[in-house]
Amino acid sequence: MLFSQIIDKNKDFLFLYKRGQTVVTKAVVVYFKKTNRPYNRIGITSSKKIGNAVKRNRARRVIRAAYRECEEIFPIGYDLIFVARGAATGVKSSSIKKMLKEKVIPEINKVALK
Repeated sequence: MLFSQIIDKNKDFLFLYKRGQTVVTKAVVVYFKKTNRPYNRIGITSSKKIGNAVKRNRARRVIRAAYRECEEIFPIGYDLIFVARGAATGVKSSSIKKMLKEKVIPEINKVALK
């Protein structure tokens, strides 16, 4: 990923779950919070409710691919956590990319203007 780093500490995930703002779509829930970093940090999770390990890994892989394609149009300086929902296992990255462009990015931009 060009402009992003990975969130790998549990305390960062918990902080975003508690203090971050959310955008909910059919396949993904996005928690985000503005930071003062010159790059984005992302984390992708999927719970056991999604299905077995194959389905969870596919959901994470599809979300990562969709983010990678939209990375250049995401606003810079945010921590983002993508939580896969049940529908994420049956969709392609192009439909998640469409959700990111139509719902998630405009919502982040709208909050950024406040």
